[in-house]
Amino acid sequence: MQILDILLYIFIIVACIQVTIYLFIYGRFSFSKPTKTNLNTTPVSVIVCAKNEAENLERFLPAIIQQNYPEFELVLINDASHDDTLEVMQQFAELYDNIKIVNVKPIEAFWGNKKYALTLGIKASKHDLLLFTDADCKPVSKYWISEMVGHFNSHKSIVLGFGAHTRIKNSFFNKLIRFETLTTALRYFSFTKIGMSYMGVGRNLAYKKSLFFKVNGFMDHMHIKSGDDDLFINQVATTKNVSICFKKNSFTTSPAKTTFKEWFLQKRRHVSTAKYYKLKHKIALALIYSLQLVFWVLTLILLVTKHQWHWVIIFLSIRLMAQYITVGAASKKLNSKDLIVSIPFLEIFLISIQLFIFINNLVSKPNHWK
Repeated sequence: MQILDILLYIFIIVACIQVTIYLFIYGRFSFSKPTKTNLNTTPVSVIVCAKNEAENLERFLPAIIQQNYPEFELVLINDASHDDTLEVMQQFAELYDNIKIVNVKPIEAFWGNKKYALTLGIKASKHDLLLFTDADCKPVSKYWISEMVGHFNSHKSIVLGFGAHTRIKNSFFNKLIRFETLTTALRYFSFTKIGMSYMGVGRNLAYKKSLFFKVNGFMDHMHIKSGDDDLFINQVATTKNVSICFKKNSFTTSPAKTTFKEWFLQKRRHVSTAKYYKLKHKIALALIYSLQLVFWVLTLILLVTKHQWHWVIIFLSIRLMAQYITVGAASKKLNSKDLIVSIPFLEIFLISIQLFIFINNLVSKPNHWK
């Protein structure tokens, strides 16, 4: 049997597996409807950890303070900033009596460790329901708190939300960033749907304070400077205690990186934490990425050699159709419809960059926090 025949058979198998993943795993989220929630007026602690974020706090805090929710406190954590972050926090605290400031001084044992700062903020909070976002994030509506909190109940102690990035017209790089954000959300929402919740994003995440202290907070991975969101959720999530919130009123949005270097370094930090996930999650994510890479490499080889090209076109079309259906449906849910047309091109660019990131992380360790 010729080598090209073998590659063709592998290509067909990989394409079929990917179609199954798109339709029966990603489809669990893409074709779902938002869960109906009861009105919840339980007091909430909204937590924002900031390091050198004076300008962003001035810009985005008003959208949090003006939330339409009966009782919430806003815990602002100043993580040893050297700009005017603390001063900005104090200015807001003078105007609003529901703001609490936690000023974290640098300690050698936890230097540059966001988890230490967050732990102090969580300890200082007075409510059991904790809702997290970043200093550069803005809720898209005044119902952000109520939408997220509405998913808590006696069984659900974690709520995963969606943190979008702002759109920049006529920018392929911006589309690439938002496509990565979209596909990441599609994965963690879909995996939660099948009982394999493995991560959340700190831009829009909620969990109970009692759960945090039940597992001793971040202690199991305090030595890892990143992963205050995804590693913690990977540690505490079960098949039953996680809910997802994807109503559009629940989204947050933040400015996307504008230079490749900044975004690349950020992605390096995020990818570096994945090796600490539970084994089943690492296997699943590695399989998904490997299938994508193998699929496009074999597509290129078989099309260039024109070997059984009609079969290649058939299975390529089937796979792309499954992708367009599921990712397209997810993009509509997550306000990213403008990405639909470019999906295959964005995917090829993204998996190429991710491969480069994996190689870079093997060679050197990425920097963490700020």
